[in-house]
Amino acid sequence: MGGMSPVFRRTKKAPAERVVTLVGKPGCHLCDDAREVVAAVCAEVGAVWEEKDILQDQALHDAYWEQIPVVLVDGEQHDFWRVSPERLRKALS
Repeated sequence: MGGMSPVFRRTKKAPAERVVTLVGKPGCHLCDDAREVVAAVCAEVGAVWEEKDILQDQALHDAYWEQIPVVLVDGEQHDFWRVSPERLRKALS
């Protein structure tokens, strides 16, 4: 088997085409910290971000309850608990 799979050959998305989702819940201090990181990095690279309340979404609750805050990039899990600005910036650039 030679060469890269087509999945890896596709052109990388520009930061503005990426969507970062912060999954958390109200009154969660780690979520507040993560929100600051996500907001700052997304503003810096021009990516869009959204926040979802795990208490309002059963599927997210089932998937991520043990790990919040969870950061998704384009719907795929990127990080949880402590969000690294460097890692997020790298994932988006």
